[in-house]
Order: sequence, then structure tokens, then C-alpha cells
Amino acid sequence: MSTDGPHLDPAGARAPVSFRQALKFWFWLGCISFGGPAAQIALMHEELVVRRRWISEKRYLHALHYCMLLPGPEAQQLATYTGWLLHGTRGGIAAGALFVLPSLVLLVLLSWAYTAWGSHPWGQALLWGLKPAVTALVVQAAYRLGLRTLKERWLWGVAVLSLLGMLWGLSFPWIILGAAAAGFYMARSGAPLLPTSAQAAKTPPTAPQPDPDSRQAWLNDDTPPPAHTRYSPPRLLRALGLGLGLWALSLGLLALLLGLGHTLTQMGGFFTQAALLTFGGAYAVLPYVTQAAVDQYGWLTASQMMDGLALGESTPGPLIMVVAFVGFLGGHSQALLGHPVLGGVVAACVVTWFTFLPSFVFILAGGPLVESTRQMPSLAGPLQGIMAAVIGVIVHLAGVFARQTWLPGGWHMLPDLGAVALTVLATWLLIKRQMGVASVLGVCTALGLVRLFFN
Repeated sequence: MSTDGPHLDPAGARAPVSFRQALKFWFWLGCISFGGPAAQIALMHEELVVRRRWISEKRYLHALHYCMLLPGPEAQQLATYTGWLLHGTRGGIAAGALFVLPSLVLLVLLSWAYTAWGSHPWGQALLWGLKPAVTALVVQAAYRLGLRTLKERWLWGVAVLSLLGMLWGLSFPWIILGAAAAGFYMARSGAPLLPTSAQAAKTPPTAPQPDPDSRQAWLNDDTPPPAHTRYSPPRLLRALGLGLGLWALSLGLLALLLGLGHTLTQMGGFFTQAALLTFGGAYAVLPYVTQAAVDQYGWLTASQMMDGLALGESTPGPLIMVVAFVGFLGGHSQALLGHPVLGGVVAACVVTWFTFLPSFVFILAGGPLVESTRQMPSLAGPLQGIMAAVIGVIVHLAGVFARQTWLPGGWHMLPDLGAVALTVLATWLLIKRQMGVASVLGVCTALGLVRLFFN
């Protein structure tokens, strides 16, 4: 699949991309999209713009900038948007779903294996090595985001206040709302913003470079807009109505059949909220998910949440897919529907549905509107405020994970010095040596097994 190159007709024009051809590509992408959003976005650029030339550089970047503005997994939304551009609604649904499904299947299998063998000495050794790597990955996420966001004093202030708010116990939605309000006020008062636009400020360091030969793309800069990309208010209302109707129908059926207090109904409502608050990537919303899943609902423990994040880092697809692990363990521990494994599988699917449904609605409803406009300057201040606040939230999450990793027995016990040293090593490899995530996870798990051998 990956060997398909650009196809030209005898006249030299770009040949149309068939829906079947696109399906093969999106499935292949969903199976090999390791490395987080930056790597996934770069991979899509290489395949869609450079090698296959299905879409021009400017169209790709315009779609990327819109997805960066949205809550939710930007790489999955970018795949959905591109699929929608190519083949309309069916293309968007296929691209977005195939980007997620391989990861969901793999995480369900890993979650089942975790419940079956996670307490085995070998399993414990693997997890002992993975937990410091996860802590280091969270530190790296805060470091990278800080490098490209905290370039003005007021942004530093927002980040510090966000961290203090998390330590104080302030809920994540209030922190995001306060940061957006602060950014709006600073923009209106003439405070300096980042030198790039709000969209470019969120572009990953590996954002694609301009392609000098984008003129040959099938969807070129000057290609007449396909009929499905033309904006009209009735079409927008229909798409929003359909998306909200699907959400209300699915959540309503759960409530009607199982009751408002049932775990699956609670999961549907909670992960809808989480999906609407995922600004700044999965690491930004994980503290919110951890707080609710661990403390409020008791679906899993903080230590299990770390294990789930480690498993999520080792699978393709968006990192937010760790919510499938949360759902599986919540359904498994409560033996929903009368059987632990069945309850876990159903809960994982319910959680995934409600987490990603808003992303499809954002793209399929908002895509035509976005295609009709290029600039959203009024959002620059609030978005930069939110991104600064997200850094404080991620730093707080790093502290939570470090406490779980270094002090597994609690504050009254001596720290695990081996875990501390492995965390420092993993952080150094990620930030200073810029080693890949998969390599760092491999090093840490190998050291965990070595530790078991010598103990």
C-alpha cells in the first residue's frame, strides 16, 4: 500500500482518487500511525501531499490549522477532514473511523491481557519499567509545549496560575475558561501575542514544509470546490442536528435501558464532556480524566491509569485512545452485563464512541464553513491563554505520575530510587538525545526485566 505513487492520466492531469483506494490508505495509516500527533501529522503530509499528491500543500495546512483550533485529537480530525475533502461525508467517516479502529482493537486486547496477567512477576517488571517512561513522556510534552508557547510574560503567569489552580483542586473546565478569558482580555488590552497566528502557534515542531510541486495535486489550490464543500446554513444545521441527534439517541438509549446511574450511562456523559475539553492534546485532558475516573467514579486506580497510558503509548492511533483502557477496566471491575470481559469490551466501545463523536461533528458540520474562510484572528488571545494553561495542567499531571512512580507505598515509605533514576534517564533520552518514543519505551521495559532477573 505504501508504494502507491502519484497517478497521471495521459494528458498529465491528476487522476481521480477512488473511494476504494482511499479506504486502503486510511486503514494502512491507522495500523502504522505510531509516535503521537506530531509524527502522525508529518506522516500524513508525506503520504498525501508529497508522495501521492492527493491534496495540495495549502489545502492541507488550512485543514491542519482548523483541526488545531478544535478540542479533540488533531491528527484524527485531520484525517477525517482530508477524507471529507476527497470523498464527502462517507470519506470523512471512513478516514476518521479507520484511524481509530486498529488502535481500539489492539487496546482492548492489551487491556484484557493486563487484567489477566498484569499481576504476574513478569508483568509487574514490564510495568515497573514503563511507568518512569510515562512520567518522562509527560515531562517532555510540557517541555515541548512550553518552548513554543511561553514566549511572553503574561503567558508564563497563566501557566503558573493554572498549576496552582490544579494544586488547589480547581476543576479543569474552570481553568480552561479562566485562561480563555485572560487571553481575550490581554488581546483586547494590546498585550503582545505570539509572533505567529493562533493556528501556527499550535503547529507541532515537525509541521510540514511547503511543497514546491503542489500544483500537480488532485485537489489543487485552484481546483473548483467540490459540491459537498460549499457552505450553506441549511447544510450546517442538518449536520449539527444529525450529530446532536446521534449523541442524544445513544445516550438516551443507555439511560432508558440501564438507568441514569448505570456505569455505561455515566461513562457516556463524562467522556462527552472530556471530548469537548481536549485542548492541547491528550496530555492536557488526562488530568481531568484521571481525577474523575479514579477519585469520582472509582473505575480504576491511579497506578492503573499510568499503566494504561503506557499501553496507549505503545499502540498506533491517537493517544486519547487510552480512554478505551479506562472504559475496559471500569467495565471489567464491575462485571457489567454479567461478565467481566464482556463488560470491559462494551464499556471500551461506549467510551470510544462518545469520545470521538464530537470530532466527527466538528469536521463534517464545520468543514464547509472553514473552506469558505481563511482567518480567525479574534481567537488568537483566548487560544494562547488556553495553551499556556494547558502547560500548567500537564506539569501537575507529571507530578501526580512521579508520585505514583517514585513513592508507590505512599509518603510514609522510602522512595524507589531505581524508579527515580530510570525517570531521569528516560527524560534525558527524550529531551536531550531526542530518542523516539518507541525506543525509550523499549529501553525502560528491558531495564525492568533486567531488574527482575537480578532481584
